[in-house]
Amino acid sequence: MTEKVLAAVRTGARAIEMREFPLPEIPADGALMRVEVAGICGTDVKMYAKPVIQEPVIMGHENVGTIVRAGPDFVRRKGFREGDRVFVEHYVPCFACDWCHQGEYRHCVATDWRTNPDARRYGYTSATNPYHLWGGFAGYMYLPWNAVLHRIPADLPMELAGILTPLSNGIEWALFDAGVGYDSRVLVQGPGQQGLSQVVACKQAGASQIIVSGTARDAARLKLAADLGADHVIDVDAEDVRSRVAELTGGRGVDVVLDCTAGAGTGPVLLGVDVLKRRGGTLLIQGELASFPDFPVKLMTEKAITLRSARGHSYRSCELAVAQLASRRFPLERLTTHTFGIDAVPEAIRSVGGEAGEDVVHVSVLPWG
Repeated sequence: MTEKVLAAVRTGARAIEMREFPLPEIPADGALMRVEVAGICGTDVKMYAKPVIQEPVIMGHENVGTIVRAGPDFVRRKGFREGDRVFVEHYVPCFACDWCHQGEYRHCVATDWRTNPDARRYGYTSATNPYHLWGGFAGYMYLPWNAVLHRIPADLPMELAGILTPLSNGIEWALFDAGVGYDSRVLVQGPGQQGLSQVVACKQAGASQIIVSGTARDAARLKLAADLGADHVIDVDAEDVRSRVAELTGGRGVDVVLDCTAGAGTGPVLLGVDVLKRRGGTLLIQGELASFPDFPVKLMTEKAITLRSARGHSYRSCELAVAQLASRRFPLERLTTHTFGIDAVPEAIRSVGGEAGEDVVHVSVLPWG
């Protein structure tokens, strides 16, 4: 094994440098993973353009690979050993706080980079911290005792394994946060990787009517949504979504609206409030807006709408995502549209940001390929 590790390091806004790090000495309770694939999402696009963490960072928080070194305490505590193929959640929690004891480690302060400058989270932690390798845009990644791992099948293609994070998010947000289930009527706004993942989650859960909306630029993605199980797709540039949803639901509206849009302003939220059923619907938002003037609180309360925020994933949603991919029930390989080598990370990130055409859905970095 090489004693140096090549990594793509973000050194500033829209600045990536290729750097070498020493292969770390692994403690008894740590391990080293050879990175197979690191997925890219919209958050990477934002952090690349406007970094919140100013120190050098190895980005990449959607990571799959094979454990190549594991200390004896790591093996005893985690149940994983050398040769195991794993999906690594980006959270690195403490497992001692109230949130962790409840199983909600995604809320643990030890992994919350927004409020804790010393937090550990893959793709967000400074490479100056001990062991350096805290992101997937590198040949290897360090795994401490508190890394959250999931075993994945040896025969699952690495590009397909690369969509585990958006798929687990889709399951978490649609099923567990918004309560989509048997006979639910759902509107998914935005047919990107998250929206398409939610189509799959809703279909698997037994939703009776899945409607997906997107722009004219999303024509290929809307077709893919239909192929994945959406019952109806709406081009918002050609049709009035409110009247179309009313027509499709017989005037009843939908039970759940899942907002997966990006950069669309307040429009999708206002539309979601309008198209939800008369009473008791659920609206899930990603919360990219810093403020929302004239938010329709009165209408929200009149319709008894539950507002939920999308926030990562849980252990069970990741396990279900692994099982979903392994089942091969849906043609999810069609989401894996683009791959790049580690020397092309800037191009990979820009492609997710819309600079590589309209057929981009999910992009992965393959450090060794």
